[in-house]
This record gives sequence, C-alpha cells and structure tokens, in this order.
Amino acid sequence: MQPADRRKGAAPSLADLRAVVQPPEVLARSNAEHWTGDRYLRRVSPHLTRQLLRTSISANGVTVLMMVAGWLAAPALLLPGVWGALLGAALAQLQMLLDCSDGEVARWRGLSGPSGIFLDKVGHYTVEGLIALALGVRATGVIGDQEADPVRIWQFAFIGAFLSAGLLLNKALNDMVHSSRAAAGLGRLADTPGARDVPPTSLLGQLRRAARWVPFHRIFHSIEMTMLTLVVALLGAVLGHDLLAARLQVLVMAVVIMPVVLGHLLAILASPRLRSAEGAT
Repeated sequence: MQPADRRKGAAPSLADLRAVVQPPEVLARSNAEHWTGDRYLRRVSPHLTRQLLRTSISANGVTVLMMVAGWLAAPALLLPGVWGALLGAALAQLQMLLDCSDGEVARWRGLSGPSGIFLDKVGHYTVEGLIALALGVRATGVIGDQEADPVRIWQFAFIGAFLSAGLLLNKALNDMVHSSRAAAGLGRLADTPGARDVPPTSLLGQLRRAARWVPFHRIFHSIEMTMLTLVVALLGAVLGHDLLAARLQVLVMAVVIMPVVLGHLLAILASPRLRSAEGAT
C-alpha cells in the first residue's frame, strides 16, 4: 500500500501498522530512541497511533499534543507533595508516548518532513526547560505557603533557572554539532555509536565508560526528572520533610549539570564528529 492510499484508508491492522511505522532502522537508532521506547512505549504506541489514524489529525498535530502534555507536566510539579509529582510523572510518560506516535503517524501517511522535526525539537527543549524551572519553584516553598523568607525564595528560584539554562545548553550542544557540520559542508552524522565515540584509550573515554555504570548524566530528560521528583516526593513524605527533599533535589541537579555540560563539550571535541566526514552518510 502506497502512502497516498494509506491517507485515505481506514485504520490498519496492528501487524500492518508495525511493519510500516516501526521498521528495524527506526528501532535500532542508538541515540534518537529514549530507553522507555525500547522497554515499553514502542509496544503501546501502535495502539494509540491506530486510533489517531482514524481521525484527521496530522503528525504535526500529534506533536503539538506531545508538547502540551509535556508543558502541563511542569505546572503539575508545582503542586506540593506526592500528588503533584505523580501527576507530573504521568504527563511526562504521556508526552513520550505521543512522541512515539507522531513519528508513526508521519511514516504511515508518508508525510515526514523538516517541520515535524523542528516542532519536535521545540517541544523537547521547552518541556525540559520548563520542568527544570518548575523544580526550582517547587523548592521555593511558595506554593502552600511553606516559605516566607524572600531571600530563600529567590535563592531556589535562581537555582532552578540555573539548572534550566545548563540543561538547555547541554541539549543544544548536539544540535550545534549538526549545524557546524552543515556549515562546513560535511554530510549528516550517522546515528551509530561509532560515529560519536571518544577514543576508548583516552582519559575522557575511560571516564565516559565509567559513567555508564552510574549514568547520572541521563537524569536531565523529562521522564527521568519527573520520575526522580516522584521518588524524592515519596521520601520527603515518609520522612516528613517535603520541602527539604525538594530543595536537595534541585540543588544536587544544579551542581551535577555543570560537569555534565563540560564532559559533553569535551566529548564532542575529542570525537570524530567535528574533525572530518567520518561517520557521515
């Protein structure tokens, strides 16, 4: 069935849908796929995609829904205690489920294009930046009148803003690689580990291998941030120190983001990504 025919037909069977929207080259992507996709979301997403195909919504429309779900996760975290953290984590899961389905709708209808990629990036940048800001506001204690000291309030609001800025810079480094290669006339970087790896014998390569055992650098995604917030909220509720737990979380994350950004920057410079067309397709 051609893409043009798929746009007109009824919702396909799950087997036909998976054959088109989840080909091996999509599932094997080393950097574009979040671990939740491998573990469970890619098993669930065809069911949602099939229902979306019954409507007239476009792939970009699904991307907008993904953005809205993620944006709502940030204000959900402003609710003190466990319930706000639980709602934020649930909305982040919905965001990633819709992130799977928007690409699947595009592949089924044969309408993939740069506008969808652009909207997807806008979504992830804004969602993760807003969640980091929300963690700072959560730690101020303003919601629920947990804190009256304006100095404390501004301190933790600033820490949240610092975390958000560092997180966005860390995300932007990957896009800077692609734009720099394009400006230098190099081809697209292949989505394989070999095209990005730091030399394993270097000190930086050894540090990166060690970090795989304690992947703290991965906590700055919307899924991980909201899941961590839920765990911290549960611990705070059990210990009776909700606000202290929230403050420790955002403070530790703001400290950790600094070596993460620096390590990411050095890894890019030490890898083949910017030195040649190696790894380009």
